Amino acid sequence: MADATPTSPPHFQRALTLFDAIMLVTGSMIGSGIFIVSANIAQQVGSAGWLLVVWLITGFITTAGAVSYGELAAMFPKVGGQYVYLREAFGRLVAFLYGWTLFLVIQTGVIAAVAVAFAKFLGVLWPWSSVTHVLAKVGPLEFSSAQLVAILLIVGITALNARGVRTGKLIQNVLGSTKLVALALLIVFGIALGLNHAAVQANFHDVWAAVRHPAAGGPAVPLGAGALVIAIGMAMSGSLFSSDSWNNIGFAGEEIQNPERTLVRSMVIGTGIVTALYILLNVVYLLVLPLAGSPDAATVAGRGIMYAKDDRVATAVAESVLGAPGAYVMAILIMLSTFGANNGIILSGARAYFAMAKDGLFFRGLARLNPAGVPSRALWAQCLWASALCLSGSYGQLLNYVMFAVILFYVVTIVGIFVLRRTRPAAPRPYRAWGYPLVPLLYIGLASAFCVVLLVAPDTAEYSRRGLGLVALGLPVFFLFGRRFGSPAAE
Repeated sequence: MADATPTSPPHFQRALTLFDAIMLVTGSMIGSGIFIVSANIAQQVGSAGWLLVVWLITGFITTAGAVSYGELAAMFPKVGGQYVYLREAFGRLVAFLYGWTLFLVIQTGVIAAVAVAFAKFLGVLWPWSSVTHVLAKVGPLEFSSAQLVAILLIVGITALNARGVRTGKLIQNVLGSTKLVALALLIVFGIALGLNHAAVQANFHDVWAAVRHPAAGGPAVPLGAGALVIAIGMAMSGSLFSSDSWNNIGFAGEEIQNPERTLVRSMVIGTGIVTALYILLNVVYLLVLPLAGSPDAATVAGRGIMYAKDDRVATAVAESVLGAPGAYVMAILIMLSTFGANNGIILSGARAYFAMAKDGLFFRGLARLNPAGVPSRALWAQCLWASALCLSGSYGQLLNYVMFAVILFYVVTIVGIFVLRRTRPAAPRPYRAWGYPLVPLLYIGLASAFCVVLLVAPDTAEYSRRGLGLVALGLPVFFLFGRRFGSPAAE
């Protein structure tokens, strides 16, 4: 049953409590990344100490961003979140560039990538769902069963969320709490049952030996101080991606009870929970499996963390602790995780496009609510483009292109705190950024340094420049076509 009767005037419903908001934050953040990206991080930095440093820096940056960003969320608890904050601080052009990039690839690209991850892990239980199982082929383009599953997942979650915010939050609460409990149990059982003294000795006898291992195997390359900084920056691309989407709760500002307090508290509590879980999970990885290994080894221990099969570190750990059934247990956990993450991302993203359309900066028809009080047209537009990204097969590259832009917009948004303190000193601020100005400045400095590393590092420079190009592409769109979207909607 939908959340509102057909005779009710369409309006956003303040149905999200603090618990709901925390589940949206944690559920959107925890997708498939934490189960995979530690393999690449291990290859980049080469030691247990620096692996944990990467996750600690990521946790600090994410938490600093949340406690700073909260000031803007409390000032403008409106549907649209970060888009609204940028509009209020810098005007319509900057806000449009963010919204343009959000729709083009940030939100929809993540939805597509997470859906395909779901399909791949479904393949562990049901081999039919596989990227190698081609259903149709047109020229060089192939359509696999995994792509079909991914699209059906996106369509199904979109249809559920079109029924109302209460339906979306119910799914998120059930899967989010299940996910957190499952991860906590994985940590406990990993320490209690999987402790591998040989792995501990190998990982911690020289904890700061910074070396880079080629992805295909081969001799390790020692890292000097400068090379180590670049390696940490490149490694953080994966950890920051895994820790992203903490801001999504802001998109639903007008659907949250007591938003001035709830938005800030949910982001801080949610990022704190996820950061702690991520660090503890990586400790478990290091207690169960050796960091180093060989891509040609026949056993999970022989491959180690850095050469886990298909980068599935968590699956290798579960298999090491529970034997062959461990792979199935982990596949189910990751499917729950990716389903919950996509539910939260799909629910929140459509609210940003609604806000853009209401300002006359996106297709006017998206600025409408259905009788259940949700922007269903924006939901289905998001669904259509995310499904197209699944079909294109280019979503993985698009995510690499845009990681630079994701962090860049976070930096610009945090700068907005300083701008608004100067331009609107008397504006109500139910919450002021904790540690201002030091903590926001630390975030700006560290996140900017990460962007610089991405621009100069050989492995990421091309992707980062293309990501910047995607943002810049929004400039001619704004000036040439902006007026065609439609005039701002009346309040």
